[in-house]
Amino acid sequence: MDRDTEHSRTDLSPAGPAPEQAFRPRHPVAFLVHPRTDVARDLGGVCRPLGLIPNPVYEGLMRRVSLPSVVTGVLRYEDNPERPAGWLITVPLTPRQLLAGGPRVQGTIGRAVDRARDLGARTVGLGALTAPATGGGGVFRHREDIGVTNGNAFTAAMTFLGVQRLLAQCPPAARIAVVGASGSVGSCLTQLLAARTSNPLLLVARHEGRLRGLQARLGEGRAEITTDMARVRGADLVVLLTSAPDAVLRSEHLGLGATVLDDTQPRNTRPELLLERPDIRIVDGGLVSVPGVRRRGYLGLPTGIAFACLAETLLLGLAGHPGHFALGAPSVAQAEYLLHLAGRFSHLGFTLAAPHSFGEPVSLEPRARRPLRPLQGVPA
Repeated sequence: MDRDTEHSRTDLSPAGPAPEQAFRPRHPVAFLVHPRTDVARDLGGVCRPLGLIPNPVYEGLMRRVSLPSVVTGVLRYEDNPERPAGWLITVPLTPRQLLAGGPRVQGTIGRAVDRARDLGARTVGLGALTAPATGGGGVFRHREDIGVTNGNAFTAAMTFLGVQRLLAQCPPAARIAVVGASGSVGSCLTQLLAARTSNPLLLVARHEGRLRGLQARLGEGRAEITTDMARVRGADLVVLLTSAPDAVLRSEHLGLGATVLDDTQPRNTRPELLLERPDIRIVDGGLVSVPGVRRRGYLGLPTGIAFACLAETLLLGLAGHPGHFALGAPSVAQAEYLLHLAGRFSHLGFTLAAPHSFGEPVSLEPRARRPLRPLQGVPA
């Protein structure tokens, strides 16, 4: 397929394997997770008595003491259940610590990577905020003892498929706002949207310089940029890709009848938003159906569902991918390659999960929609 034809495609559904890729025997992987905003709830999911300890106790302990990483889950494939496919390793850091970063945080994550290697993993995936805390995994670029991936390539691909599904419920020529557009997932997703949809794009992020660079790569007039969250009110579909410990999307940021695809962990929306705004819809992003993967251990997801970043790690292990994969911002080519792998290993799943909202199944049946209220300074 020549490049012009490739970029005219609108379908990113999993296909067959890339013919130039030589597949190797599968190898075990590990995936790093960490407690989310409610530390007690997440640790209580691993061991029930741990859920009785108040959050401030955990947060104070994690600030003062260097705790070891803990293996909190085992993954197996249905087609070979006798051998572990991988391990879930919990890094003892809070979201605020991870976002603050620094040598201590990177050292703690580095020791978790060591633990993965010692278990026998040959690829380790960086879950949630362990990726931005390590420069998208870039701090591990020098390591030759284990491959590292940040999970953002498959996350971008699955988010694109999720956007396609939601656009079917939006008005024609719906305006899409990508919040966190200049980040690792956001930049790859934005390129996919620009090349494979004709919808107007609004790119939102904190750093205007990065936004301008991304805008220039998309071509003149393809997208608007802003650092002002108020502009999001002009969007029909909002894709949330920010790295933050708390909710960043509030009622006043959303236009009437807007749909939100929240692809953040820890998530940046709260269930209370649906009570404040019954006219909107919030859909969980980055979820992959993996019925062929058995999971023992708490991940905060229903059985048979995985985060896209975990699914990326598993796909690389299934393909026997050597060395590092996605470090820093992933490319569109990497997203498409993972979709080829998803097609190759489709007997285990690796398809876009059914729609969920705050972890519960949700219907995307069409509903009556009213036009957005015109706002001063926002194009109608």
